[in-house]
Amino acid sequence: MQLERLNEIFRAKLSDEDFKRLSEFIYREYGIKMPPAKKVMLQGRLQKRLRELDITSFREYVDYVFSKEGQDNEIIHMIDVVSTNKTDFFREPVHFEFLAQEVVPQFAKNTDLRYPLKIWSAGCSSGEEPYTIAITLFECKEKFPALDFQILGTDISTRILQTAFDAIYKENRIEGIPLHILKKYFLRSKDRTNPTVRLVPEIRKKVSFMRLNLMENVYPIPEMFDVIFCRNVLIYFDRPTQEQVINKLCMHLKAGGYFFLGHSESVTGMVVPLRQIKPTIFVKIE
Repeated sequence: MQLERLNEIFRAKLSDEDFKRLSEFIYREYGIKMPPAKKVMLQGRLQKRLRELDITSFREYVDYVFSKEGQDNEIIHMIDVVSTNKTDFFREPVHFEFLAQEVVPQFAKNTDLRYPLKIWSAGCSSGEEPYTIAITLFECKEKFPALDFQILGTDISTRILQTAFDAIYKENRIEGIPLHILKKYFLRSKDRTNPTVRLVPEIRKKVSFMRLNLMENVYPIPEMFDVIFCRNVLIYFDRPTQEQVINKLCMHLKAGGYFFLGHSESVTGMVVPLRQIKPTIFVKIE
């Protein structure tokens, strides 16, 4: 791309009118709030799409997004850029402690481990959460050797799901993880110029991934789950949308199953089939 054209793209500004068109669409179709204060952020993130498409103005880009070709080909890339993906291994560790100390023993007692424990990580981002769940459950197998489990991770971003599927992370992403866990479940790359780690195959094969928009009316997932993690996802939605999403998720949660929210999220004032048993930990009402 010529330097002059590249400079023209960098000078492009997102008008209030075009921001309104995009923000209303993003909220309506994906539930992500885009108040006016986020216009500069949206402009910065979409600059990448302008460069890749060789489009020099946001007006041209927005018109393309709403064209038939754009609806077919660009929307998924735009949402990849817009969606926020921040997560860590063992984030909010009290949830994984509860999973190991309370959920698994109860599941073993009630089922005699006749079938797998099924867990859904909704809004799984780059995979750290479902892989942390898998590690936690593998550790539980020392006490419950017959324990089997299946984990589903879903997210709206195809780009971030590819990272999750690959299960390769920069070495600084594992800082703070206990050494005995690192030795058992992570493989270090031989290339020390680009230090990365990868989850061992035993962990990777227990987690599957699929793209899912939580704003869909019906989730195309046939399974019923024993546990659902939906942490630090709802903060991007307004309260009515949060309530709708929780109720749709609960349609896939077994009676008596556990539901985990992020530390800054709550169901206060919502009509949902959940009973709180600890801060951010709930049981589905039978």
